[in-house]
Amino acid sequence: MKRDLLGIKQTSAEDLLAILSHAKEMKQIVLSQRKRIPNLSGRTVVTLFYENSTRTRLSFELASKYMGANAANITASGSSVAKGESLTDTAETIDRMGTDILIMRHSMSGAPNLIAPLVKASVVNAGDGMNEHPTQALLDAFTILEKKGKIEGLKVAIIGDIYHSRVARSNIYLLTRLGAEVSVGGPATLLPVGLEQLGVKVFKSVHEALVDADVVMCLRIQLERQKSGLFPSVREYNRFFGLDEGRLRFAKPDAIVMHPGPVNRGVEMSTAVIDGAASVIDEQVTNGVAVRMSVMDWLIGGLEK
Repeated sequence: MKRDLLGIKQTSAEDLLAILSHAKEMKQIVLSQRKRIPNLSGRTVVTLFYENSTRTRLSFELASKYMGANAANITASGSSVAKGESLTDTAETIDRMGTDILIMRHSMSGAPNLIAPLVKASVVNAGDGMNEHPTQALLDAFTILEKKGKIEGLKVAIIGDIYHSRVARSNIYLLTRLGAEVSVGGPATLLPVGLEQLGVKVFKSVHEALVDADVVMCLRIQLERQKSGLFPSVREYNRFFGLDEGRLRFAKPDAIVMHPGPVNRGVEMSTAVIDGAASVIDEQVTNGVAVRMSVMDWLIGGLEK
Protein backbone atom coordinates (compact mmCIF):
# COMPACT_ATOMS: atom_id res chain seq x y z
CA MET A 1 0.00 0.00 0.00
CA LYS A 2 1.43 3.37 -1.01
CA ARG A 3 1.99 6.22 1.43
CA ASP A 4 1.09 9.88 0.97
CA LEU A 5 1.83 12.94 3.09
CA LEU A 6 -1.29 15.06 2.61
CA GLY A 7 -1.33 16.86 5.94
CA ILE A 8 -0.27 16.75 9.56
CA LYS A 9 -3.85 16.24 10.67
CA GLN A 10 -4.25 12.83 9.00
CA THR A 11 -0.72 11.51 9.67
CA SER A 12 -0.17 9.39 12.78
CA ALA A 13 1.96 10.69 15.64
CA GLU A 14 4.12 7.58 15.26
CA ASP A 15 4.92 8.39 11.64
CA LEU A 16 5.54 12.07 12.36
CA LEU A 17 7.99 11.22 15.15
CA ALA A 18 9.74 8.67 12.92
CA ILE A 19 10.23 11.33 10.22
CA LEU A 20 11.62 13.81 12.76
CA SER A 21 13.99 11.23 14.22
CA HIS A 22 15.29 10.12 10.82
CA ALA A 23 15.89 13.76 9.80
CA LYS A 24 18.90 13.85 12.16
CA GLU A 25 20.65 11.25 10.00
CA MET A 26 19.63 13.03 6.81
CA LYS A 27 21.02 16.34 8.06
CA GLN A 28 24.45 14.77 8.39
CA ILE A 29 24.26 13.97 4.68
CA VAL A 30 23.24 17.55 3.84
CA LEU A 31 26.19 18.93 5.84
CA SER A 32 28.72 16.44 4.45
CA GLN A 33 31.12 17.03 1.58
CA ARG A 34 29.74 14.05 -0.32
CA LYS A 35 25.99 14.61 -0.58
CA ARG A 36 24.95 11.32 -2.11
CA ILE A 37 23.12 8.29 -0.72
CA PRO A 38 21.38 5.56 -2.76
CA ASN A 39 18.04 5.51 -0.91
CA LEU A 40 16.05 6.73 -3.95
CA SER A 41 18.28 5.24 -6.61
CA GLY A 42 16.21 4.37 -9.68
CA ARG A 43 13.18 6.32 -8.40
CA THR A 44 11.65 9.34 -10.10
CA VAL A 45 10.51 12.42 -8.17
CA VAL A 46 8.45 15.15 -9.85
CA THR A 47 7.54 18.52 -8.35
CA LEU A 48 4.32 20.00 -9.74
CA PHE A 49 3.94 23.61 -8.58
CA TYR A 50 0.96 25.80 -9.44
CA GLU A 51 2.27 28.57 -7.16
CA ASN A 52 5.66 30.27 -6.93
CA SER A 53 8.24 28.85 -4.56
CA THR A 54 11.97 29.02 -3.92
CA ARG A 55 12.66 27.17 -0.67
CA THR A 56 10.16 24.34 -0.84
CA ARG A 57 10.60 23.45 -4.49
CA LEU A 58 14.40 23.70 -4.50
CA SER A 59 14.78 21.81 -1.23
CA PHE A 60 12.66 18.94 -2.55
CA GLU A 61 14.67 18.88 -5.76
CA LEU A 62 18.00 18.87 -3.92
CA ALA A 63 16.74 16.33 -1.39
CA SER A 64 15.74 13.92 -4.17
CA LYS A 65 19.08 14.37 -5.97
CA TYR A 66 21.07 13.87 -2.75
CA MET A 67 19.22 10.56 -2.40
CA GLY A 68 20.02 9.43 -5.94
CA ALA A 69 16.61 9.97 -7.57
CA ASN A 70 15.77 11.20 -11.04
CA ALA A 71 14.24 14.64 -10.43
CA ALA A 72 12.06 16.82 -12.64
CA ASN A 73 10.28 20.13 -12.05
CA ILE A 74 7.03 21.27 -13.64
CA THR A 75 5.40 24.67 -13.23
CA ALA A 76 1.88 25.53 -14.32
CA SER A 77 3.09 28.28 -16.64
CA GLY A 78 5.53 25.94 -18.37
CA SER A 79 3.19 22.99 -18.81
CA SER A 80 0.01 22.05 -20.67
CA VAL A 81 -1.92 23.68 -17.84
CA ALA A 82 -1.31 26.91 -19.76
CA LYS A 83 -3.19 25.26 -22.64
CA GLY A 84 -6.18 24.42 -20.46
CA GLU A 85 -5.30 20.94 -19.21
CA SER A 86 -7.04 20.04 -15.94
CA LEU A 87 -5.22 19.27 -12.70
CA THR A 88 -6.35 15.65 -12.73
CA ASP A 89 -5.28 15.11 -16.34
CA THR A 90 -1.89 16.70 -15.65
CA ALA A 91 -1.30 14.55 -12.57
CA GLU A 92 -2.37 11.35 -14.31
CA THR A 93 -0.07 12.14 -17.26
CA ILE A 94 2.88 12.62 -14.92
CA ASP A 95 1.98 9.42 -13.10
CA ARG A 96 1.93 7.42 -16.36
CA MET A 97 5.53 8.40 -17.00
CA GLY A 98 6.73 6.18 -14.16
CA THR A 99 6.75 8.77 -11.40
CA ASP A 100 7.28 7.36 -7.91
CA ILE A 101 6.81 10.52 -5.82
CA LEU A 102 4.69 13.50 -6.89
CA ILE A 103 5.16 16.69 -4.88
CA MET A 104 2.32 19.17 -5.35
CA ARG A 105 1.70 22.81 -4.54
CA HIS A 106 -1.66 24.26 -5.50
CA SER A 107 -3.76 27.30 -4.65
CA MET A 108 -6.83 25.12 -4.04
CA SER A 109 -7.23 23.65 -0.58
CA GLY A 110 -7.56 19.88 -0.85
CA ALA A 111 -5.90 19.56 -4.27
CA PRO A 112 -3.39 16.87 -3.14
CA ASN A 113 -6.23 14.91 -1.50
CA LEU A 114 -8.09 15.00 -4.82
CA ILE A 115 -5.10 13.68 -6.76
CA ALA A 116 -3.74 11.04 -4.36
CA PRO A 117 -6.42 8.38 -5.05
CA LEU A 118 -6.04 8.82 -8.82
CA VAL A 119 -2.30 8.10 -9.11
CA LYS A 120 0.06 5.28 -8.23
CA ALA A 121 2.77 7.72 -7.15
CA SER A 122 3.08 8.79 -3.52
CA VAL A 123 1.74 12.33 -3.21
CA VAL A 124 3.27 14.99 -0.97
CA ASN A 125 1.39 18.15 -0.12
CA ALA A 126 3.85 21.02 -0.56
CA GLY A 127 1.17 23.58 0.31
CA ASP A 128 -2.51 23.63 -0.67
CA GLY A 129 -4.30 26.94 -0.55
CA MET A 130 -4.94 28.09 3.01
CA ASN A 131 -5.11 24.52 4.30
CA GLU A 132 -1.80 22.84 5.18
CA HIS A 133 1.96 22.79 4.57
CA PRO A 134 3.06 19.63 6.41
CA THR A 135 6.75 19.56 5.52
CA GLN A 136 7.16 23.15 6.72
CA ALA A 137 5.68 22.20 10.09
CA LEU A 138 7.97 19.17 10.27
CA LEU A 139 11.09 21.21 9.55
CA ASP A 140 9.97 23.80 12.11
CA ALA A 141 9.48 21.09 14.74
CA PHE A 142 12.85 19.57 13.87
CA THR A 143 14.51 22.97 14.30
CA ILE A 144 12.84 23.46 17.69
CA LEU A 145 13.99 20.00 18.79
CA GLU A 146 17.56 20.79 17.75
CA LYS A 147 17.62 24.10 19.62
CA LYS A 148 15.52 23.26 22.68
CA GLY A 149 15.91 19.49 22.99
CA LYS A 150 12.16 19.02 23.35
CA ILE A 151 8.76 20.36 22.29
CA GLU A 152 6.56 19.18 25.13
CA GLY A 153 6.01 21.95 27.66
CA LEU A 154 7.44 24.74 25.49
CA LYS A 155 5.48 27.91 24.83
CA VAL A 156 5.37 28.74 21.12
CA ALA A 157 4.06 32.11 19.94
CA ILE A 158 2.87 32.30 16.33
CA ILE A 159 2.32 35.88 15.22
CA GLY A 160 1.16 37.54 12.02
CA ASP A 161 -1.25 36.56 9.26
CA ILE A 162 -2.81 33.49 10.89
CA TYR A 163 -5.97 33.60 8.77
CA HIS A 164 -4.28 32.95 5.40
CA SER A 165 -1.43 30.79 6.68
CA ARG A 166 -1.27 27.08 5.89
CA VAL A 167 2.03 27.10 7.80
CA ALA A 168 0.21 28.22 10.95
CA ARG A 169 -2.39 25.48 10.63
CA SER A 170 0.12 22.67 10.14
CA ASN A 171 2.28 23.97 12.99
CA ILE A 172 -0.70 24.24 15.32
CA TYR A 173 -1.72 20.66 14.52
CA LEU A 174 1.80 19.31 15.03
CA LEU A 175 3.05 21.37 17.97
CA THR A 176 -0.10 20.92 20.07
CA ARG A 177 -0.02 17.18 19.38
CA LEU A 178 3.59 17.07 20.59
CA GLY A 179 2.69 18.87 23.81
CA ALA A 180 3.58 22.51 23.19
CA GLU A 181 1.50 25.42 24.48
CA VAL A 182 0.71 27.51 21.42
CA SER A 183 -0.32 31.18 21.50
CA VAL A 184 -1.25 33.18 18.43
CA GLY A 185 -1.35 36.93 18.00
CA GLY A 186 -2.03 39.44 15.26
CA PRO A 187 -4.63 41.86 13.93
CA ALA A 188 -8.19 40.78 14.73
CA THR A 189 -8.95 40.75 10.99
CA LEU A 190 -6.22 38.13 10.47
CA LEU A 191 -7.33 35.76 13.25
CA PRO A 192 -9.80 33.06 12.14
CA VAL A 193 -13.00 32.64 14.12
CA GLY A 194 -12.98 29.53 16.30
CA LEU A 195 -9.20 29.22 16.44
CA GLU A 196 -9.42 28.40 20.16
CA GLN A 197 -11.04 25.10 19.23
CA LEU A 198 -7.65 23.95 17.92
CA GLY A 199 -6.25 24.17 21.44
CA VAL A 200 -4.42 27.49 21.16
CA LYS A 201 -4.62 30.75 23.09
CA VAL A 202 -5.62 33.71 20.94
CA PHE A 203 -4.45 37.30 21.53
CA LYS A 204 -5.18 40.43 19.53
CA SER A 205 -1.92 42.04 20.60
CA VAL A 206 1.51 40.67 19.76
CA HIS A 207 3.13 41.40 23.11
CA GLU A 208 0.52 39.32 25.00
CA ALA A 209 1.18 36.34 22.75
CA LEU A 210 4.93 36.78 23.20
CA VAL A 211 5.03 36.79 27.01
CA ASP A 212 7.47 34.08 28.21
CA ALA A 213 7.61 32.40 24.80
CA ASP A 214 10.39 29.86 24.20
CA VAL A 215 9.84 30.02 20.45
CA VAL A 216 8.62 32.96 18.37
CA MET A 217 7.34 32.10 14.90
CA CYS A 218 6.55 35.02 12.61
CA LEU A 219 4.44 34.59 9.49
CA ARG A 220 4.56 36.37 6.16
CA ILE A 221 1.84 38.88 5.36
CA GLN A 222 0.17 37.14 2.40
CA LEU A 223 -0.95 40.12 0.37
CA GLU A 224 -1.63 37.87 -2.64
CA ARG A 225 -4.42 36.07 -0.73
CA GLN A 226 -5.90 39.09 0.99
CA LYS A 227 -8.77 41.34 0.17
CA SER A 228 -8.28 45.04 0.86
CA GLY A 229 -9.14 46.50 4.24
CA LEU A 230 -7.74 43.82 6.56
CA PHE A 231 -5.26 46.37 7.92
CA PRO A 232 -4.63 50.02 6.99
CA SER A 233 -1.18 49.64 5.41
CA VAL A 234 2.02 47.62 5.56
CA ARG A 235 3.60 50.48 7.48
CA GLU A 236 0.80 50.44 10.06
CA TYR A 237 1.07 46.66 10.35
CA ASN A 238 4.78 46.91 11.13
CA ARG A 239 4.18 49.63 13.68
CA PHE A 240 1.65 47.65 15.70
CA PHE A 241 2.39 43.99 14.96
CA GLY A 242 5.93 43.72 13.56
CA LEU A 243 8.55 41.90 15.62
CA ASP A 244 11.39 44.21 16.66
CA GLU A 245 13.94 44.01 19.47
CA GLY A 246 11.58 45.81 21.86
CA ARG A 247 8.71 43.36 21.39
CA LEU A 248 11.06 40.38 21.44
CA ARG A 249 11.94 41.25 25.05
CA PHE A 250 8.50 39.99 26.11
CA ALA A 251 9.68 36.47 25.18
CA LYS A 252 12.18 34.52 27.26
CA PRO A 253 15.83 35.70 27.04
CA ASP A 254 16.83 32.46 25.28
CA ALA A 255 13.86 32.39 22.89
CA ILE A 256 14.52 31.45 19.27
CA VAL A 257 12.98 33.34 16.35
CA MET A 258 11.64 31.54 13.28
CA HIS A 259 10.06 32.44 9.94
CA PRO A 260 9.04 30.13 7.07
CA GLY A 261 10.29 32.63 4.47
CA PRO A 262 10.39 34.63 2.41
CA VAL A 263 10.71 37.42 4.98
CA ASN A 264 9.50 40.92 4.21
CA ARG A 265 12.17 42.90 6.02
CA GLY A 266 10.78 45.81 7.95
CA VAL A 267 7.24 44.43 7.76
CA GLU A 268 6.87 41.22 9.77
CA MET A 269 10.29 41.56 11.39
CA SER A 270 13.04 44.12 11.74
CA THR A 271 16.43 43.47 10.17
CA ALA A 272 17.97 43.49 13.65
CA VAL A 273 15.79 40.53 14.65
CA ILE A 274 16.17 38.67 11.35
CA ASP A 275 19.97 38.83 11.55
CA GLY A 276 20.15 38.69 15.35
CA ALA A 277 21.50 35.97 17.64
CA ALA A 278 18.03 34.56 18.36
CA SER A 279 17.22 33.97 14.68
CA VAL A 280 17.30 30.40 13.35
CA ILE A 281 15.82 31.27 9.97
CA ASP A 282 18.87 30.15 7.98
CA GLU A 283 18.97 26.87 9.88
CA GLN A 284 15.34 26.27 9.01
CA VAL A 285 16.34 26.33 5.34
CA THR A 286 19.03 23.68 5.87
CA ASN A 287 16.69 21.59 7.98
CA GLY A 288 14.09 21.78 5.24
CA VAL A 289 16.28 19.69 2.95
CA ALA A 290 16.99 17.13 5.69
CA VAL A 291 13.33 16.78 6.66
CA ARG A 292 12.21 16.40 3.06
CA MET A 293 14.83 13.69 2.56
CA SER A 294 13.39 11.96 5.61
CA VAL A 295 9.84 12.32 4.29
CA MET A 296 10.71 10.72 0.96
CA ASP A 297 12.54 7.88 2.72
CA TRP A 298 9.40 7.33 4.83
CA LEU A 299 7.20 7.31 1.71
CA ILE A 300 9.10 4.37 0.21
CA GLY A 301 9.33 2.47 3.50
CA GLY A 302 12.99 3.28 4.05
CA LEU A 303 12.53 4.07 7.74
CA GLU A 304 11.43 0.50 8.41
CA LYS A 305 14.58 -1.20 7.11
